[in-house]
Amino acid sequence: MSEIITIQVGQCGNQIGSVFWPLALKEHGFGNENKIHQKKSIASNSLHSFFYCPSKISEYSTINDLKRGNVKARCILIDMEENVVDRYKRSALRDLFDSKCLLTNHPGSGNNWAVGHYEHGRDQLKTILEMIRRSAESSDFLHGFKLLFSLGGGTGSGLGSAILPLLEDNFPNVDRLVTCIHPGVYNDVITSPYNIALSLRQLTEHASCVFPVDNKALIDICNKFNKTKERITAHPYRDMNSLIVKMLLHLTSGSRFPGPLNVDLNELAMNMTPFPGLHYLTSSFSPLDTPILKHSELLTSVCSRSSQLLRVDPLSGTVLAATLLCRGDISLSSSRDFVDRFLKKSKLVPWNKNGVKTGLCSVPPADAPRSLLCLTNSTSVSTLFSETVEHFDKLYKRKAHTHHYLKIDGFEAQDFDLARNSLMETLDKYVFACKKVEIPRIKLV
Repeated sequence: MSEIITIQVGQCGNQIGSVFWPLALKEHGFGNENKIHQKKSIASNSLHSFFYCPSKISEYSTINDLKRGNVKARCILIDMEENVVDRYKRSALRDLFDSKCLLTNHPGSGNNWAVGHYEHGRDQLKTILEMIRRSAESSDFLHGFKLLFSLGGGTGSGLGSAILPLLEDNFPNVDRLVTCIHPGVYNDVITSPYNIALSLRQLTEHASCVFPVDNKALIDICNKFNKTKERITAHPYRDMNSLIVKMLLHLTSGSRFPGPLNVDLNELAMNMTPFPGLHYLTSSFSPLDTPILKHSELLTSVCSRSSQLLRVDPLSGTVLAATLLCRGDISLSSSRDFVDRFLKKSKLVPWNKNGVKTGLCSVPPADAPRSLLCLTNSTSVSTLFSETVEHFDKLYKRKAHTHHYLKIDGFEAQDFDLARNSLMETLDKYVFACKKVEIPRIKLV
């Protein structure tokens, strides 16, 4: 089984992590009540994918056993403010986090990408690299780094994107999977267009796969189900983060659990990236909230625009590649039926007309008997770049707020131009990728 190291950067990344680890434990058979989950005999065998276990896994039955056995999460927690990371130290799961893999500092990045990327990067990257090496050395089969951070702020976007080339240089054969949170229309940071553009350039150059998530899409999903159930939630951000976490747990299920047709992280990056830089994948899964859905309803639900974690409709554009990951009591014949129906719903590029990969993991999620995750590399994701260029230009044509970035040692005025050029190049690549590529005939002599 493979091992995955999670790197949480900034306030947003660590808040997602605070929801991720309890749900990961639940999926592996450990409930918050120290009771053995009914699926524990199967799921706990893969516990080491997310956790370092010094003793045999069979010796752990409850969360208290994990504490006594010195089990630690394969996780790096980084923030240039202390508030969110300090909550881990006071939580019920505090003993699962290695104090040597927690990094905080003061002050924060002030919503300035340059401060996070250059100033904090210059001061902290050496320490961060040692923390990552420490976690990597405790792994036998390290298959991927999973990074969580936002695009709109300073520490997450700036320092998070600075970690990517560090990983690429020191662990070139290990995939770098990034889940980044776009503020969407709910944006109270005036300089976020700069931060987003500067971050996307780094993601294009140094990430293996990127799973962008939009706050507006998450809020719409939560509001839809809260309205349906006539409930008012006291923790809207926790509900939003739970959607991201469920997607991540499903995404990594093939690398953690047995199945007749598993897809691990290495296969995912290989199959979903037809050209360098075009590795931005839209994601949707079903069920979102209702635990019981018929097999026939799963694909209809997962292809709906209202189920997308990024505010786009991937099937309205041209699909470069897609992956359907099934979990639970879904048969091989049902998974093939999903592919046939997906091909009828979508328009694939001429040179990859059957480019839909299928995965089937036997272990279901903790809260449903079956689920389906759809990953799509579609030209529709280009709206992420076109909208970023539009918002970036509104500020940059007046050079508004640029002095906050230019005063940071290491940041140059050309960084703004390079970021914009990178966005435009990615847009052009998506246009080019849709064109039919003629295979030249080889004349035999």
